[in-house]
Amino acid sequence: MMRTYKFRIYPSKRLQETIEEHLNICRYLYNYLLEQKTKNPKLNKGDTQKLITEHKKENPELKKVHSKVLQIINNKLWGSLKALGKLKQNGHKVGRLRFKSSKNHYKTIEYNQSGFKVDYKTKRLKLSKIGEIHIKLHRKIKGVIKGIIIKKEPTGKWFAFFQVEEEPKPLPKTNKVVGIDLGIDGYAIDSEGNKFENPKFIAKTLGKIKKVQKNLSKKVRGSNNYKKTKLKLIKVYDKLNNQKNDFLHKLSRYYINNYDKIVIEDLNIKSMIENKKGQKTLNRHILDGSWKKFINLLLYKAEGADREVILINPAYTSKKCSNCGCVVDSLKLSNRLFFCPNCGWNIDRDYNASLNILKSGLGESVVPAEGRPLLRVIPYIKVISGQVSPMSQEAPSVREG
Repeated sequence: MMRTYKFRIYPSKRLQETIEEHLNICRYLYNYLLEQKTKNPKLNKGDTQKLITEHKKENPELKKVHSKVLQIINNKLWGSLKALGKLKQNGHKVGRLRFKSSKNHYKTIEYNQSGFKVDYKTKRLKLSKIGEIHIKLHRKIKGVIKGIIIKKEPTGKWFAFFQVEEEPKPLPKTNKVVGIDLGIDGYAIDSEGNKFENPKFIAKTLGKIKKVQKNLSKKVRGSNNYKKTKLKLIKVYDKLNNQKNDFLHKLSRYYINNYDKIVIEDLNIKSMIENKKGQKTLNRHILDGSWKKFINLLLYKAEGADREVILINPAYTSKKCSNCGCVVDSLKLSNRLFFCPNCGWNIDRDYNASLNILKSGLGESVVPAEGRPLLRVIPYIKVISGQVSPMSQEAPSVREG
């Protein structure tokens, strides 16, 4: 299986200038190949690859960049053309592939199979035609490195993305299954009665975002003060995303470590937020939850851990009684307790939904616990510290993403 490792790198000022020069050359070559393809639509991928070799003789600047990097540019071009072709086949209106108008539109340098080396003793990343860059190896790389992508983030930080081929390492069987309902008050409520508090990072950061945005609106666009203030805003969003990713990685790791089968709703986020006027706050909380990313993390981590993630149709999971199966259509979003008029079942709404999710995923009967609101509420601080276990409040640490 393929896995990506992300490491911070610290190129010197001279190396940054070299990388920027390479990016500009890559952008030029991309535009050149696209231009030749536009002039002669009959050209295939092999033809454009040959054009690179021929164009090197006319333009010696291309020799400054490693040959594998130049080859990847050709792959990128044909990957984009293929994607546009598929969109057109599916009935979408698409235009022509655009040229890269400035260096900011070509942001990555990719090495494939060769042209790079990692020195673990000196903590240096050696890149052909660029040089040695200090790298922060905060974790051990397991597997064979197939490629490296160098990228500069909008914050000005540089990162190296390692594409690694790993052997799957199945986790020990737990003989346990769980259904998860994703929400806003509680981020995840499961069929074992655990309710994980929602950190709501956007709500905590919104005041700061508005303050910096207001300050930015007063600056003259393009001025140094404008650029400095815009960078501050970018850094606020960067911290917000880092906090969110950290939480999602640790929570998904908890479920992967502790359950053989995980059942969760296959949510359509776009349909949940569109055409809902007057519900900006609700829409913001839904987007802040990044539920789709959490689901994708579960699927990604389950692949190498010999776990199974089952996606089910979310229809009626909140309105169906987990005790008798009766559907209560009169239930409103504001009703946080579920009461069944048929059997008298009274239970927390989200906990009830998690039981229905588990039943739907397993296709079998699940006996619910006593009808109390929730068995246990897990504070956010326990999630980020890794002190979470389905059996005990005092638990061993959760292995990170």
